[in-house]
Amino acid sequence: MAISIGEKLPEATFTIMGEEGPKPVTTAEFFGNRKIALFAVPGAYTPTCSKQHMPGFVANSAELKGKGLDAIACTAVNDIFVLTNWAKDTGAEGKITMLADGSADFAKKIGLEIDLMARGLGIRSKRYSMIVDKGVVTVLNVEEAPPQHDKSSAVTLLSCKF
Repeated sequence: MAISIGEKLPEATFTIMGEEGPKPVTTAEFFGNRKIALFAVPGAYTPTCSKQHMPGFVANSAELKGKGLDAIACTAVNDIFVLTNWAKDTGAEGKITMLADGSADFAKKIGLEIDLMARGLGIRSKRYSMIVDKGVVTVLNVEEAPPQHDKSSAVTLLSCKF
């Protein structure tokens, strides 16, 4: 069952890129006392993610943060090295924190994983956006299929009250 508005994020560990290399960060550490926009993509460098979803968050990052967010984060079932390079290639570096969910642990725990094995991509995350306030989901926008991105876009998230 998928996470819903009003629920606390489950405990999971992401990998982020620190100054000295990859390091683990838990949901409690990252989301605990902050208001964060989190969006998920099925995979770095995939067409919709790279050409539409990520660019929208990069272009609207200042406006999103202007609504009182402490940070914007992106998660994907990729390793942190891929996500770090993807952030550089898309202009997200310094604007969006990349949270690697390499084994889909977080995606599974929140019930937003998608089986893309038939396409050779394995288990990935569904495409979604959410606002997390002190660890609790206050806004949630989930796409029905991976190519869709309007419901989970930065523009849609900007129109939400948070």
